[in-house]
Order: sequence, then structure tokens, then C-alpha cells
Amino acid sequence: MKLLRYGPAGEERPGLLDADGRIRDLTALVGDLTPERLSPEALAALAATDPATLPLVEGSPRIGCPIAHVPKFLAIGLNYVDHAEEAGMPIPSEPVVFMKATSCICGPDDDTIMPPGSEKTDYEIELGIVIGKKANYVSEADALDYVAGYVCINDVSERAYQIERGGTWDKGKGCDTFGPIGPWLVTKDEVGDVQALDMWLDVNGEKRQRGSTKTMIFTVPVMVSYLSQFMTLEPGDVITTGTPPGVGLGMKPPKYLKAGDVVTLGIEKLGAQRQEVKAYGA
Repeated sequence: MKLLRYGPAGEERPGLLDADGRIRDLTALVGDLTPERLSPEALAALAATDPATLPLVEGSPRIGCPIAHVPKFLAIGLNYVDHAEEAGMPIPSEPVVFMKATSCICGPDDDTIMPPGSEKTDYEIELGIVIGKKANYVSEADALDYVAGYVCINDVSERAYQIERGGTWDKGKGCDTFGPIGPWLVTKDEVGDVQALDMWLDVNGEKRQRGSTKTMIFTVPVMVSYLSQFMTLEPGDVITTGTPPGVGLGMKPPKYLKAGDVVTLGIEKLGAQRQEVKAYGA
């Protein structure tokens, strides 16, 4: 299934995408796509519903983040060998973990607002994992049992805040609009082999990032298991899993985003995003 939420920001309604690419309204069945709606049992009940029996949504509404009230927005850094090399960082022996503020989450086509004075706003196409049931101290062998599905994410970053302002990376990762998620949450049964998905990102039509989840250093089961050793993963938690090469930071000279740029990106089977970059207050 492809699950989504549509409508104005803060007023989104739940929906699913039918076989013809049309949005069907799920409000009567689930109210909203909250974390408790992501359990294996709840997803199975939705999967048993005939989309043709659901109301058809007319027009082209705004698409929001496909999960309401995300509890935690976790991130893995330097998870592709070639990206670590372009960043001038050593290949990690364990996953590099940081947090993105949940307040940065927005819809996949919402504008990216650069924070005041930003000169180093950057982009990162990433696979996102959505947790479906509570997980703590889970094994790698069982880790996928705790996954509800996958999403496309742009891990927008302000590199000066991230690298030059002291302390953790979190400072450059959690600004408002720095977490576009969606357009859909695709359940794992529909994705198939999550370690074989092509990824791409362009800026103003120029090719920037091309990659595949097959070149991850740490696979999805490894990351879910690893994180569960340090914290309880809850339904609705989102884990963004690192980016392939081609980010602005890695170019020589670096090539960061500026007001007026248009970023387009997507992941095979998970849909595409489009963001216009704007200055704060514009």
C-alpha cells in the first residue's frame, strides 16, 4: 500500500493511493495515520479494504508528511562509503547517530526556508524507515518485523550550523522545513528488496546525486537493531539512513542552495519530491 496524508498544513486527512494513482480518503476508517495505525494488524486491516469503496479525492491537494505526530526523527550519518569520502570523513565502524527535530518535518513539496543568514544550506536524498511496533534490543534477524514501511526524505542541512558552530550535528539538521517526508509511506511488502532501490536528486534540473541503497555501509536491519540497543523505537518513529555522494558540501568548490533554486528528488518505488528554496521572511 501507498499511504499518505493530504490537505493544508495542520489539517491533513488520511488517504491511500489506488492502482490508478488516485487518492482515496481513509478518514472514515482510521481518522488519521497516527503511529498506532502502523502496527502489522492495523496495516493488514487496511490492506483488506477495497480502494474502490473509498471516497475519491478530487483535484491535486497538497501532500503532507504521511505519518501524523512522529515521535522521534532519528538519523544515520556517513552511511555510504563514497559520501564519507567526499565529506573527508573516515568510514564509520559503527552507525553515526544524530537527531532531527520533529518540528522540521513538512510535506514533500513544501518550500525549503533557509534560516536567517544561511549561506550553506544543502540537500541529501535519503531512504527513510518507518517503525511499526515497539522495538528494543531486537536482533538483526528480526529487525524487519518492526518496520511498517519506507519513505523518501530530503535531509536538508545547514552545513555551517552542523560543522562550524560547535557540538553536535543536530544544530544544522533541525531548522523548520528541513525534513520533507513523503509523498507516501510505502509498506514493506510493496517495496520488496529495500537494499536495491535507485535514488536521485537534481537542482534546477542539473544532476547532483545518483545512487542506490545497495551501497549502504549499514543495512536497514543493522540500523534498526543497532538503534534499538540504545533507545526504544516506537511506532511512527522515522529513521533517515544516510545519503549517496553528490551533496553541495562535497563539490569543489562547494555548491550550496540559494533562494530560487528548485530541488527535485526521488527513490525507486517511493515517489518523488519537489521543493522551492526561499529565504527566511521572503
